[in-house]
Amino acid sequence: MQRAFCPDSCSSQGRREKWLAAPKKEKRFSEMNQNLKKMVMAALFAALACVATMSIRIPTPGTNGYIHPGDAMVVLAGVFLGPIWGLLAAGIGSAMADLLGGYFLYVPITFAVKGAVAFVAGVLYQKTGRTAKSRYFAVVLGGVGDIVLVAGGYFLCEYLIYGPSAAASVPANIIQGISGLAISLLLYPMLCKVPQIRQSVLADSSGNF
Repeated sequence: MQRAFCPDSCSSQGRREKWLAAPKKEKRFSEMNQNLKKMVMAALFAALACVATMSIRIPTPGTNGYIHPGDAMVVLAGVFLGPIWGLLAAGIGSAMADLLGGYFLYVPITFAVKGAVAFVAGVLYQKTGRTAKSRYFAVVLGGVGDIVLVAGGYFLCEYLIYGPSAAASVPANIIQGISGLAISLLLYPMLCKVPQIRQSVLADSSGNF
């Protein structure tokens, strides 16, 4: 005997399949939306790092370099964007400043060093930034990492190019790192209050603020 076709049963099954598939589509859409927000914020921090680096330049005697406040945005890029996006934003923004400023030799060096700073700052913030106080401490740790990586990283790269005379840039890079730490601490609470950063970046990686 041929079994009768039951449209109601099939319709119920179809609705059930759609109901089960809906969360997956919503999750996929949410991930795409979050990645888009990350890209926009990364572009913003790259621009801020570039502008901060080029806006104020204090030439350092005995070297071809200069002191600038851009390191603060490098640290904060890692803090707000996380290790990977922070690396890209800080590396590209800082390297762009060297490119536009005519420091062509330093473009790849700056990308590597400043990208490493943001990566370390992002990892430290994610690992230690559990409470309000610890998040400030994590920013300080990111600033300390900036001092070490910038002074040490540029010295190693410049030593391969200039030899022992590369040591002349170490004190200036340390001063730059200290100023970057101080500025990042001042800017951190201000940026936390920006709704776009708070919603699209901070809420993605932690809880209450």
